[in-house]
Amino acid sequence: MAMGLRTLILFLVLLLLRSVGCQVTEFISIDCGGVSNYTDSRTGLPWISDMGSITSLGQAVEVGVIQNGSLEQQYRRQRIFPADDKKYCYSLPTEGRRRYLVRATFLYGGHGQENVGGGTYPKFQLYLDATKWANVTVLDGSAVYVKEMVVRAPSDSVDVCLCCATAGSPFISTLELRPLNLSMYATDFEGSFYLKVAARVNFGASTYDSIRYPDDPYDRIWDSDLGKGQNDLVGEAPSTDRIETLKNVDVNTGGECPPVKVMQTAVVGAGGRLSYRLDLEDFPANARAYAYFAEIEDLESNENRKFKMEQPYVPDYSNAVVNIVENANGSYKLYEPSYMNVTLDSPLMFSFVKTVDSTRGPLLNAIEIGKYVPVASKTDTQDVSGLKALQTMGMSPESIWAQDGGDPCHPVPWAWITSICTVSMQQTMSFSNLISSCLSGKNLTGTIPSELQNMDGLTELWLDDNLLTGHIPDMSNLIGLQILHLENNRLNGPLPPYLGSLPSLQEVCIQNNCFSGKIPPLLLSRKLVFNYEGNPKLTRGTQHGTYINIIIGSAAVAVLMFLGSLLLLRSIRRKRSLQKIDQKGDSFRATMDQSTGQSLVSRGDFIDKGTACHIKLTELEAATMKFSKCIGNGSCGPVYYGKMKGGKEVAVKIMADTSSQVTKQFEKEARSLICKGDVISMIDPQLVESTKLESVWRVAEVAIQSVERKVASRPKMQEVIVAIQGAIKIEKGTECENMSPGSSRAQSSRKTLLTSFLEHDSTGLSNIGKATISSNS
Repeated sequence: MAMGLRTLILFLVLLLLRSVGCQVTEFISIDCGGVSNYTDSRTGLPWISDMGSITSLGQAVEVGVIQNGSLEQQYRRQRIFPADDKKYCYSLPTEGRRRYLVRATFLYGGHGQENVGGGTYPKFQLYLDATKWANVTVLDGSAVYVKEMVVRAPSDSVDVCLCCATAGSPFISTLELRPLNLSMYATDFEGSFYLKVAARVNFGASTYDSIRYPDDPYDRIWDSDLGKGQNDLVGEAPSTDRIETLKNVDVNTGGECPPVKVMQTAVVGAGGRLSYRLDLEDFPANARAYAYFAEIEDLESNENRKFKMEQPYVPDYSNAVVNIVENANGSYKLYEPSYMNVTLDSPLMFSFVKTVDSTRGPLLNAIEIGKYVPVASKTDTQDVSGLKALQTMGMSPESIWAQDGGDPCHPVPWAWITSICTVSMQQTMSFSNLISSCLSGKNLTGTIPSELQNMDGLTELWLDDNLLTGHIPDMSNLIGLQILHLENNRLNGPLPPYLGSLPSLQEVCIQNNCFSGKIPPLLLSRKLVFNYEGNPKLTRGTQHGTYINIIIGSAAVAVLMFLGSLLLLRSIRRKRSLQKIDQKGDSFRATMDQSTGQSLVSRGDFIDKGTACHIKLTELEAATMKFSKCIGNGSCGPVYYGKMKGGKEVAVKIMADTSSQVTKQFEKEARSLICKGDVISMIDPQLVESTKLESVWRVAEVAIQSVERKVASRPKMQEVIVAIQGAIKIEKGTECENMSPGSSRAQSSRKTLLTSFLEHDSTGLSNIGKATISSNS
């Protein structure tokens, strides 16, 4: 029996040694800004440089001279990142659901000019994945600031990110990952909370030096109670003795396993009390607290040591009597009570007092305090997979794509998906309006990744003007997709039938590719914007007749309404000129036929809420008398006047050049003219001398708003009609022409185009806009 027990003990010891040995090989120690790999002479641990293979961002700099002399090698250099609106991240490999200690340190030093003459030290934020870890505020350039977090890894990696500088530039000295064993630091809440290390103190220490690896096989840093350190520890009880032993202390109790060297020292309240004050960062807060006790004095048979926790008073714990020998089943053995969830203040006052029947005062070897930090929801893993697939589409290491790491949404979104992250009803991150024009014209190559199929929050996909090849992949799962732009690429193959069945689809642009086969019938029969020109091998199937797709979506409606309104205004002017009614200032001769005006705004059946209409070419030729009456011409093509059966007036624009560049140029020129107040340049010269400038502004503003790419930014059809009616009233003379900007009419619920420019454009441009308003008031 004794032989079997010794064999079992030997096996457990060997297993423990093997576990610790494997643990060390899993350590990750990154010297941020270091120029080479090396082995630390003090700990024997290998350190790797972050240069090149880990990150090429930021700037590696040498730390300047500091007052307290020599530096350990890992603190001689640091990496500094720009103080901008981006985040800069390190990715650390982990094993899902395993607990780790993550540590980042910061030594600013004395380099640079920021601190000369009382300048500002850096202040920025530190994140672990999407969870805010700490504010890093440097107050002393010679101090090492240590930030530690105990986490249960949610996946195969964790990201440590620096961002959001409010002073100076973000920087980092070291980054370390230490795996923990078994149930170390397990809590009841680890699925929802991380443990941010607030304090870890070795009491009774013989020197000012901290204890870490190799004395602690998990490489935790135990601060000496002789130095105040970051927590400004102050002992307040008189007659506090320091004791130590060279005897071994059994710490293998299956708990947090403090190092033997820490447990070989302690403080004793010889006067019957131990009392301390401790500063805790970001407290009051809920915390997990650990106390470590071991009887390291040889007590006589008639002696005992019993005490209670007096402060902070926690009913479930303060009434319990600590008898170390009894609780640990002997001397030189670890007893480690912990407090799963207590609310602690800062500064924290804690004290232990002996009981009336105790012959010795209270004893304390060490403490640890961890603050509960709520784990913020990360972006859905399927969305991240799709985004990373997009990142690999022909990007170069020097491109802005390569600089984006960490969570796509938090703490700041990636540069190319700005302001697109929302929280779903399940409180997990998903995407809304995921990718806008940010992916247009990015020189993407390769095929569209199939991972997009899993991004079920996707509503807009803009991959136009790139070098994409291959077929359109299966995206039938994207039931929320509203807008799809794939034009001006090299895509080929048939159009997948599911496109016509996507329930939310409103706009599909695939022109200028190499698609072939028949267009799915549902794409032709549904009310949606559909542009497929420039695909010679793409056919409409069995349908007969030649059609021109007149897209009367928000943008085209605005153009039609704008040109139609100008025609109407021209007609009004001619009638008013016959009546010879004089107008002063910027006004010109005007009159109006009420029935004509009414016919314009009652065309709702034709422009039914932004739907697409398919009109035969023969019908358009009849309406425009074979395009005989040109009412305007521009760089994009001529515009013809026509009248449909039933008397509906239309303006038909024929694009001379159907490339996307011409379309974009048209929008750009229109915006530029509006911004400068130069709407006259947009008017048919025949109308200039007979049109009120204010009425043109009224129509031009709503026209430009109507070509916004975002659907939500476009005006409703009723607002377009109201704007045109307002312009007609101005021409008729029934609305005050000299309306001031501060009038009630000017302060409408919808911001005008000019006010949008004044709020968002540059100062110089704003001044131009103000001058324009002033000149028309």
